[in-house]
Parts: sequence; structure tokens; C-alpha cells
Amino acid sequence: MTQKEYKEQFDEDDAIGWLEIDRKVEEVYGATEPRHYAPPLHFALGGNDPIDGTSIYDSDKQEFHRHFITYGMSELYYNEEAAGGEFSKWGFEFTFRLKPFAEDEDEPLWVIEVFNNLARYVYESGRWFEENHFVPANGPIRTETQSHVDIVGIVFALDPELGKISTPHGEVSFLQMVGITSKELERLKANPTTTEVEQLIAEMRKDNPLLITDLTRV
Repeated sequence: MTQKEYKEQFDEDDAIGWLEIDRKVEEVYGATEPRHYAPPLHFALGGNDPIDGTSIYDSDKQEFHRHFITYGMSELYYNEEAAGGEFSKWGFEFTFRLKPFAEDEDEPLWVIEVFNNLARYVYESGRWFEENHFVPANGPIRTETQSHVDIVGIVFALDPELGKISTPHGEVSFLQMVGITSKELERLKANPTTTEVEQLIAEMRKDNPLLITDLTRV
């Protein structure tokens, strides 16, 4: 899409990238309304959280779980300069699938803080995440828990349902965070290659095709 075509089709009030994400999500969840959470102050206006919003859906596929989807790592709003790019801003949005955890009596909003911590790293370092990257969490990914949680790292895989989309600003991958145990993390640290991460994810998919994170897994 050229800048001329972009300006003819859209105007400055259009949340172009946001609507493209919505369209893809609607293919999975139809007219279901998510529970949506946004920071009190937009990042562009001086807020601390780079994620503009996170939608949470309840899914019964494979087993009951919560599906989190971010808005904020890709180009969400009207931007002539971004028209026709190869990638939309950072080129991805985060997703996460969480099996209910006993200590999450209310909405597990700690996940949104994990998203924002990762997003701040991207914005501050200029380094982005891709499929088959892994990140140590320096402890359980859910902090302040009374239970033993051995999910201490994250691998990134393409979301099994959302995949990738092409937008007027470029490609967006839905990168799903998948929690890994201390043993799995040590395995990746010993051989930190894309091939090893791919192999680990493939092994996880055999019994868990949607790559749902279970905080009680050891």
C-alpha cells in the first residue's frame, strides 16, 4: 500500500492497526466481548506501560483457559509514514494462554505486568522478540505466590489460532508466551539455539497443542 492509497482510504481518527487485530480475533471468538484492560495514562502521553490495552477471553478449546492478547507492540493508529511497511512497528503482539491457578481469585492481571515488563525491554533496548526466542524470568513468572511455582522462563511461539496477519502498516505476528520449567530453562541455556527452542516447543505441543501455560507444571 502506497502513502497515497493509505491517505485515500484512512483518516487520522482511524485506529487502523487496532481494527486489524480485532478482525483477526473475531475469526476465533466471533462477537464475544472480551474483558479489556488499559493503563490509566497512554504511553505516548507519558504513561509507564507501553501496552495500550490487553483483551482477555475465556476459551474452552483443549481445556478451559484464559487467552490474553495485547495491543501496543504494533502500529495501532493512523501513521502515513508506516504505510506499506514490511513490519508494523515492532512486528508483533503478545499473547498468552493460562490455565486457572488457585491463587488467582480475581482476574490474573499479573500477566499484563509481565507483558509490560517485556514491552519496556523492547522499547528501551531496541531489541524485539521473535518465534523461538526464550527469556529467563529470574524467578517464577507469577511473583508473590504462596505455592511452589517452577515456571521460571518463557519461550515464544506463534499463537496456534491467531498466527500472523498483514496490515496496512506491515506484518504482525501474534507471539505467544509459553511458560517453561527450571529444567527446561537450563536445557536451553546449555544449548541456546533456535533449533533447540523449536524442538522443546514441538515436544510441548504433543500433549498441549495450544501451548497453555500451567503454573503447577514441574
